[in-house]
Amino acid sequence: MNNSIEVDQDDGLTLHELLCKGEGLTYNDFLVLPGYIDFGPDDVSLQSKFTQHITLRTPFVSSPMDTITEVNMAVAMALQGGIGVIHNNCTPEEQAEFVHKVKKFRNGFIPDPVTLPQTATIGDVERLVGELGFTGFPVTANGKLGSKLLGLVTSKETDFVEDRSLQLKDVMVHENLTVGHEGISLEEANDIMRKTKLGKLPIVNDRFELVSLTSRIDLKHNKNYPLSTAGADGRLLVAAAVGTREDDKRRVDLLIEAGVDVIVLDSSQGNSCYQVEMIKYIKAKAHPPDVVAGNVVTQSQAKTLIEAGADALRVGMGSGSICITQEVMACGRPQGTAVYRVAKYANKFGIPIIADGGISNVGHMVKAIALGANTVMMGSMLAGTTEAPGTYFYDNTGVRVKTYRGMGSIEAMMKSNAQSAKRYFSDAQDLKVAQGVTGTVVDKGSVKDLVPYLIKGLQHSSQDLGKRCLDDVRRDAQSGVIRFERRTPSAQVEGGIHGLHSYKKRLYSSGPGQA
Repeated sequence: MNNSIEVDQDDGLTLHELLCKGEGLTYNDFLVLPGYIDFGPDDVSLQSKFTQHITLRTPFVSSPMDTITEVNMAVAMALQGGIGVIHNNCTPEEQAEFVHKVKKFRNGFIPDPVTLPQTATIGDVERLVGELGFTGFPVTANGKLGSKLLGLVTSKETDFVEDRSLQLKDVMVHENLTVGHEGISLEEANDIMRKTKLGKLPIVNDRFELVSLTSRIDLKHNKNYPLSTAGADGRLLVAAAVGTREDDKRRVDLLIEAGVDVIVLDSSQGNSCYQVEMIKYIKAKAHPPDVVAGNVVTQSQAKTLIEAGADALRVGMGSGSICITQEVMACGRPQGTAVYRVAKYANKFGIPIIADGGISNVGHMVKAIALGANTVMMGSMLAGTTEAPGTYFYDNTGVRVKTYRGMGSIEAMMKSNAQSAKRYFSDAQDLKVAQGVTGTVVDKGSVKDLVPYLIKGLQHSSQDLGKRCLDDVRRDAQSGVIRFERRTPSAQVEGGIHGLHSYKKRLYSSGPGQA
């Protein structure tokens, strides 16, 4: 047999052939063709550039939405090798405090525990237990972190009290409180709880103000995070979103003072004089953080922001699951085409690309990376997780859900101290035109379980392509080594679950007998 016969050169399409026919493609419109495997999935490196100066060990970024990223999400994403972008739909002081808490975080300690005032009732505790699933709460002078610790209330104090209107000051443990002091190590905290058989240990400063909390359950589940995104000082890295108006400059100043590592300019259409001016303002600082500019979907938009000094570009307009910009404004671009076109231009300057929108599974992630993205920004994929802001509730079918809303939704724009209207240039208008919707998503559990699944999925996908790192995926896709194929509607049906009477879809197993 003659083994030297060459394969057909047209066996699959190059990126140029796939995407340069004047059509707008989404991630579902094509597939990536497999390569040659000579290594295991664990050999695949997921290291990727987030900005020109910051590299992540995993290419995951949480979206700056008020139902996605606050302290807990930003911490969880950084521990798993990604980064969180804290939303700006709050006061500048609140956002700066979120950043400060992330920078103060130490593994094993809860940086933003749920606290109660002493005037709260046992009924209030009962409601929180139902929503949150845990049973112990610190009681502070004003019911917030940072004020004087007055006591601790657990199920032992509340379970057998018939009067649910009784206030916590009448039942809480307040004498001879066992506490840890600021600066205590994780091992020392664990030792105190082991000796005292306490379930929770409040951590206080020298003024007896609550600064954090640790619990026996968290310590038992505490892991080392070798992929964590941290600076030279060992502190977790965190990004924060800002608008581009004059009053947002004060927000920038507060964020820099709080220690933010990256400023993300948050606009649905980033090609504006406002954004150029804000980039220049930030870059004029003595020690400026990196700046992510956007959003953009065309090369001309990218050109403006790169010339202004952007360190990375956020790509996407109207492709998110809760976004209706394309429908309402007739502006935008299908996400696959947008990522390819912008990345093709930005790569000439070494500017990383963040694919923002349209990501709903691991396959979409690897497609975005093959098209030229360095990282992927997630909203809907992280919505409904434990770390996402908001409380769980049961819908009318009995399913446990959380609210998820677009920042262009009426609900987000009308929130007290809302800044999201600026993102859509609607802040000065009495009549708000929605570019997003509000919905619910099912309980997805913890990001600590979800992100490891995404990591493994990406590694397996890269293995199927025959590539040991994401840089190789991008390079070989651009050079034509990796080939692609268009999918007809019937091919998309064939590639999904079909022909079954019923099925149960389990995305991952985290251990024997676990879903």
